[in-house]
Amino acid sequence: MYGQISTLAFVGIEARHVEVQVRITPGAPAFAIVGLPDKAVAESRERVRNALHAVGLGLPYKHLTVNLAPADLPKEGSHFDLPIVLALMSAMGAVAPDAIAGFAAIGELALDGAIRAVPGALPAAIGANALKKGLICPKDVGPEAAWAGEDFDVLAAPHLLSLVNHFKGLQTLSRPKPNLERPTGILADLKDIKGQESAKRALEIAAAGGHNLLMIGPPGSGKSMLAARLPSILPPLLPEEMLEVSMVHSLAGELSGGKLATERPFRAPHHSASMAALVGGGTRPRPGEVSLAHLGVLFLDELPEFTPQVLDGLRQPLETGETVIARANHRITYPSRIQLVAAMNPCRCGGGSPGQSCKRGPRCAEDYQSRVSGPLLDRIDLQIEVPAVSAADLVLPSPHEGSAEVRARVSAARQRQRERFAALGARGMRTNADCSGRLLEEIAMPDAEGTALLRQAAERLGLSARGFHRTLKVARTLADLDGAEDVGRIQIAEALSYRGETLRQRQAA
Repeated sequence: MYGQISTLAFVGIEARHVEVQVRITPGAPAFAIVGLPDKAVAESRERVRNALHAVGLGLPYKHLTVNLAPADLPKEGSHFDLPIVLALMSAMGAVAPDAIAGFAAIGELALDGAIRAVPGALPAAIGANALKKGLICPKDVGPEAAWAGEDFDVLAAPHLLSLVNHFKGLQTLSRPKPNLERPTGILADLKDIKGQESAKRALEIAAAGGHNLLMIGPPGSGKSMLAARLPSILPPLLPEEMLEVSMVHSLAGELSGGKLATERPFRAPHHSASMAALVGGGTRPRPGEVSLAHLGVLFLDELPEFTPQVLDGLRQPLETGETVIARANHRITYPSRIQLVAAMNPCRCGGGSPGQSCKRGPRCAEDYQSRVSGPLLDRIDLQIEVPAVSAADLVLPSPHEGSAEVRARVSAARQRQRERFAALGARGMRTNADCSGRLLEEIAMPDAEGTALLRQAAERLGLSARGFHRTLKVARTLADLDGAEDVGRIQIAEALSYRGETLRQRQAA
């Protein structure tokens, strides 16, 4: 007796086809699972056995072999339970082979036969659709799987018995409807911040072009408040961006009720985060915070308190927009196109607050800031000083302009960038921060006066090639905010002021 069904294994966000093959042969009673299963897959024997008993079926007193093909691809996770039990039922004659031939299946079984939710329903549905198959999945993740296509066949079953009854025609499982997560809370508004006009300007530029931002200032100056209000001025995710973000969050099991998020992610890990937590990895590789912030914001507060090796692990994702996790037996890639926002004190003592100065002098600031490497700082487009807020600022009335007005300008600037890249045929580029060097010279080279200023500043400030190009990117964003077609001297001058060179030179003196 023989039965089979398709399922999927996850390698990064890619869902690879796996064939679950079951053969029942005479011989000593045994239940073997082969094909490089991990511990969770091997333990599925007991879950399958008890789930079958719950629906009134028992395993035959014979030799059962379950093969997960291809045999050289590691199989991880509990989502293999459902395809294994369906292939077994097909081999036993409890389910017609033709009924499951057009489906792939994922799901974890409870001992009472209930089908429990598993991570990765969205990439699994997209992978099954690419195979021209439907998907059998748990009911809780059905709305997530339904996003794979309008004509995509999804069976979202709450229990193994309901699935059997559906195949026998005793009941009908309706197709789940795709669902969106509607924002429930009110985002923090820029109107809450008094003073810090230059910092608000830098935050608007960072949002408009997707640029990385570093804020340096004493405790209580409002750095964390500014970063927390960045989501309120970012435009919502586009439909294709929603799928990209949701695929990563689906693999991490962070989609609530199968609902796709419409707002850009904002991740703020604690400075005690390990390399695996921030970048990704582990014995069973999972996306880290940098991937969970894909197409959104990764906020690192108290930047020098992070382990230097962990911070340097961000250098590749910031440059390439993806995280590559290499192991001896596999190589996994996660998308990591993020906007890095970081905040730090000038020194460990927190000098610079009103009535407080550093007791150790310049050496304290030098030692503290040296924990952040130069190559990482070179990848940060905007580096600004956030001074302490005075009492005169705090007694002022709330500013008239809030997040809504700034968000309108940011959205208009991003729309100009998308239209420009579409006209040039630059696929995959959404913001000026994504722009490559060759294309950057075409869209952001300044006029004669701007070029002269940029050349002079590059020599005096010692800009690297990366710093040179990132200055051009910021200048292009400034022109987009101004509604200008060309980059001029004024945009180059403002972009250079955000490189942080003058701040470091003053501290060194």
